[in-house]
Amino acid sequence: MRLQLVFFATCTLIAATLACVQAEPATAGAGNFLAVVDRDKKAHVAFLGGSITQKEMGHVKMVADWLEESFPDTEFTFTNAGLSSTCSLAGAYRFRGDVEEAGKPDLLIVEFAVNDDQDAGHSREMAIRGLEGIVRQYRSGNPYGDIISVQFVNPEILATKQAGEEAVSVAAHKAVARHYGISSVDVGEALAAEIAAGRMTWDAGYKGTHPNEKGYRFASDLIISVLENSVANPELTSSALPDPLHPGSFDQIDSLESESLAWLGGWRHEPVSRDLLPVGQIRGDYEGRMALRAEEAGCYLYHTILGSSLGAFVLAGPDAGALEVSVDGGEWNRVELYHRHSANLNYPRAVILADGLSPTYHQVAIRTAKASAETGGESATILSFFVDR
Repeated sequence: MRLQLVFFATCTLIAATLACVQAEPATAGAGNFLAVVDRDKKAHVAFLGGSITQKEMGHVKMVADWLEESFPDTEFTFTNAGLSSTCSLAGAYRFRGDVEEAGKPDLLIVEFAVNDDQDAGHSREMAIRGLEGIVRQYRSGNPYGDIISVQFVNPEILATKQAGEEAVSVAAHKAVARHYGISSVDVGEALAAEIAAGRMTWDAGYKGTHPNEKGYRFASDLIISVLENSVANPELTSSALPDPLHPGSFDQIDSLESESLAWLGGWRHEPVSRDLLPVGQIRGDYEGRMALRAEEAGCYLYHTILGSSLGAFVLAGPDAGALEVSVDGGEWNRVELYHRHSANLNYPRAVILADGLSPTYHQVAIRTAKASAETGGESATILSFFVDR
């Protein structure tokens, strides 16, 4: 039986912190990354996550600053692939375009536990499929790369931890980390221990789901502790991919541009702008990106896919409705696009349109649905589709 090593990390802001850094001793830590730093004096570090990662003053900057101060002779490249509101499913879809296209990272630091919890509301199964898809894509492209999985914290995750339990997304992501022998940093567990010891509070210390500077420092020091407790490997060690935890993990995703589908009805293919999206806030991340949009029920799309799952990356605003999907002439299944955060925002989200298909060719028909009593909208705004083989 492989043993699990649990050690305690020390944070510079506080006297002592119970660190939630769990690792499989054979492969965890960042021994390969440190070997690359020592050998090549050049290394690429990528950060992948939601808005917690996207925030420039956060752990992305603090960890990068520590690396540059600790290894002044090394030329580092840092990629911030954080994107607000996105979950691990969207992360798996975005990985190749937002991370690998910048160059294969020697170290990947990934966080999605908060957004899998509060934004996507993923089941354990879906949270595993998303993060595992990211890990397998990364390791397939770079079997020598190191990964640190970080579970950040919101009030609900913290309350669950203080009650002696573990949030669904946190437990799922830690299961993936154990399965692949990668380091896992549970910020919520460390914070709960500090609060219980009277050394920190949520409101005056960590401050919020998007932490203040002290909260980011707390989390960053936990991540840094993985690096501080790692030893450079004498030779790079390749990590073989085990069988997946879930056979449907999103590790073979191909992007499908929306204009490649055939369509009937009132679809428009235009840049994201106020003209295309007449209501709801539009984030700058999406302005100018091409999108396919229809504003009434009964607009059809058709395509042949090769894969077991079909999804879409959409902007769901105040007028968003639903899509109905038929595979190989089967019954129409409704997929809601409107999200609880859609009331004032064209909310970015990844949705699954068809799942559990045989891994072969399928004829897919998609149509905008009649409005539901809950939302009243019938629009659909699709940035792109994705197919997982």
